Amino acid sequence: MSTGRDEERVLWRSDRVECVMISCCSGAELQIRKRVLSPSEDAEIVLRELYPTKSDLYERANGLRTEFGAATGEA
Repeated sequence: MSTGRDEERVLWRSDRVECVMISCCSGAELQIRKRVLSPSEDAEIVLRELYPTKSDLYERANGLRTEFGAATGEA
């Protein structure tokens, strides 16, 4: 039984940014966020894109990993 809650998963991170997938039954959202050092700070979303399927989102996330120079290992 679905609770209707969105699922959030960090796909990768670098020193400056992290790539997050937020998925629900209607599709998936990709976000690139500036990383914050303090729990009292809110992350700044620098990029937000919507995708109908997770596979499309993963492909885009891999391309952005190269652009942002993130490490090749998963978070």
